[in-house]
Amino acid sequence: MASFLRTVDQQTRMKPILEINERDFEAEVLTSRQLVLVNFWAAWSQPCRILGSVLEEVAVGCNGKTKIVKVNVDRNPDLGMWYGIQSIPTLLCFVNGEVAARIVGTASEEAILAKLNLLSEGASSIPEPNYQATKPKT
Repeated sequence: MASFLRTVDQQTRMKPILEINERDFEAEVLTSRQLVLVNFWAAWSQPCRILGSVLEEVAVGCNGKTKIVKVNVDRNPDLGMWYGIQSIPTLLCFVNGEVAARIVGTASEEAILAKLNLLSEGASSIPEPNYQATKPKT
């Protein structure tokens, strides 16, 4: 019973992973004031499905400190090309509109949280974003 209650509690605290597209990218990622983890994925990819489950747990572990979004590369090919996505899944971590880290392939919840914690500790020392230099051409 305690396990069930813990699961229900985690689900109610978890922020959803928002699916975004090329139109939303600037507002949701580039101009965000918080750390953003972007999952470049495709529905047909088994590794992407595995990582999707891991990211749901990461969202719980972040406790709202990091925004997690996903971009379907089949529906948004320009974003994939702009950020040099050659393999999926690929995670990009954005701080102040700039790519601060990249994880290619599947990764454990612990590894992703460790990377996010490291980035969030150093986020205050990163300069303000140059939106013109980072905005993909649509």
